[in-house]
Amino acid sequence: MKNIGRIKWRSRRGLLELDLLLVPFANCMYSTLPEAMQQTYCCLLEEEDQDILGWLQGHLDPPARYLELVACIMQWNASRD
Repeated sequence: MKNIGRIKWRSRRGLLELDLLLVPFANCMYSTLPEAMQQTYCCLLEEEDQDILGWLQGHLDPPARYLELVACIMQWNASRD
């Protein structure tokens, strides 16, 4: 597992909409994810903010490598409401 502090810090994107989706997910769920999904999350954090936001809001289809993770993040955030 990568340094959880670094993952949480990288989850802060500077766009409020993304911060509200990614930071709580990273804080609560990252360490419980399977290792492969943790690696995918780290890769997701390397993507452009507008792409991530589009995927998480359902405006854009995520690449296949992110489908499961995006669904997980969206489902987890929906369950918080």
